[in-house]
Amino acid sequence: MDASSGRSDEPRKGPGAEGRHETRTERADRRWAELIQEVRVAQTGVQILFGFLLTVVFTERFGDLGDTDRTIYIVTVVLGSTATGALIAPVSFHRLVTGRRIKPEAVVWASRLTLIGLALLLGTLTAALLLVLRVATHNAVVPYLVAGVVGWYLLCWLVLPAWSRHRHTTPDRDEGP
Repeated sequence: MDASSGRSDEPRKGPGAEGRHETRTERADRRWAELIQEVRVAQTGVQILFGFLLTVVFTERFGDLGDTDRTIYIVTVVLGSTATGALIAPVSFHRLVTGRRIKPEAVVWASRLTLIGLALLLGTLTAALLLVLRVATHNAVVPYLVAGVVGWYLLCWLVLPAWSRHRHTTPDRDEGP
């Protein structure tokens, strides 16, 4: 029995134990491996976008941007930087706590940092799309296009997973973050 959480390190038995038969440590190892795979996908995307954003300031056309577009650009770069930091944080977190026998807790924190990183990535994508469409079209429909794309992201990233979680899990089967 783990004194800090009141949970046993033994596999679950009895009613409601139809899920995986793994110890708390095995579960943490599995959840860590799954989280790192997820983070790799998000990291790649945010790092490519952030790298591209960093080069924009050095282009000839950057000087032609108005104050509003420059502000959007600065916000986009800051969001991209913070998203990159949050999505790299689980690796640093794991490295700093390795060997301390707190992997279950590290997985929870790494998961939280990943969710923060994804929220910041949503902000980065939104601001980048707004900037690009404003510069490319100067059209009044741009905010509506951006809102539609953000709605799509929210549907794919939040609404469908939340609906699926609600539809297909019960409180005794829910593993949390």
